[in-house]
Amino acid sequence: MPARVFFALCSILLLSVAGRAADVQPEKATFAGGCFWCMEGPFDKLAGVQSVTVGYTGGTMENPSYEAVSSGGTGHAEAVEIVFDPARISYEKLLEVFWHNVDPLTANRQFCDVGEQYRSAIFFHGEAQHAAAEASKKALEESKKFDRSIVTEIVPASRFWPAEEYHQHYYTKNPLRYQYYRFGCGRDARLEKLWGKSEH
Repeated sequence: MPARVFFALCSILLLSVAGRAADVQPEKATFAGGCFWCMEGPFDKLAGVQSVTVGYTGGTMENPSYEAVSSGGTGHAEAVEIVFDPARISYEKLLEVFWHNVDPLTANRQFCDVGEQYRSAIFFHGEAQHAAAEASKKALEESKKFDRSIVTEIVPASRFWPAEEYHQHYYTKNPLRYQYYRFGCGRDARLEKLWGKSEH
């Protein structure tokens, strides 16, 4: 094959691959796992995750405040909304990280935080995410890892309300206060008991 033809074919192939990559649009994933401060970091560090925003979802109040949600009664859960590149990281991988950062056995509570606003939940965007979430839950149940039922909700995503700016990336803005809260709440101790030392 003449060199000129070879290089022309390589150029066409590279342009085709680049075009397909450009066609892949970012997707959203929404998870609730108790205090949203503690759910940002595990996703922030993943390659392919473009942004993580903490906020409120699953309730009825319009534009809720932290005070309203944390006092209960709005129906919202503290949650994280993740924008990710599905060409670089799969939704299934995000689900794996989610499960290993929650206690899926306790309803309306995560660690020291009690109330429906601290429930664990997967808010799916579309049927593909719904199927993946149900499959991951079923696989976890069939693994017999736990002797109790998984109570994490799997429900359609609704409007997500970003939390106040001072909550965004709280774990990097206030690392000492964050670590004090996380330790005092017993989060890491419980996660280690559920998943093992290096899983979260």
